[in-house]
Amino acid sequence: MENKDLFTQMGKLETGMSALLGEIGDMKQQIKSLLEENKRLSIENQQLRKLFKREAAGHPPEVKQNAEGSAIIDPESYPYPLQPPVGEGYDNLARLYHEGFHICNVYYGHLRTEGDCLFCLSFLNK
Repeated sequence: MENKDLFTQMGKLETGMSALLGEIGDMKQQIKSLLEENKRLSIENQQLRKLFKREAAGHPPEVKQNAEGSAIIDPESYPYPLQPPVGEGYDNLARLYHEGFHICNVYYGHLRTEGDCLFCLSFLNK
């Protein structure tokens, strides 16, 4: 084998290796995103199981209609501790918070993963 052929073959091998490294990097990125999604879904699943057990242990809250004809949840039958009801919107936000979601303007709609949120609690106490 001549030197020229040796360098040509070495160049081809180097090109193939760099392409392989690129594919490995892409696969690592996909694995990382899948692991993050799996963790998020596991936490959400855990929150939903807690909610389901809580709802299954008692009876679901009674839904009544107010004078305007819109549906409201009866505070006495609500399974979560609530402050005195302020209105239908407050009840919905309190329910969302107790189901494990943020209701504050900072993280609204995101799943609460680390316990209580001071922003959400201050919003509920207003």
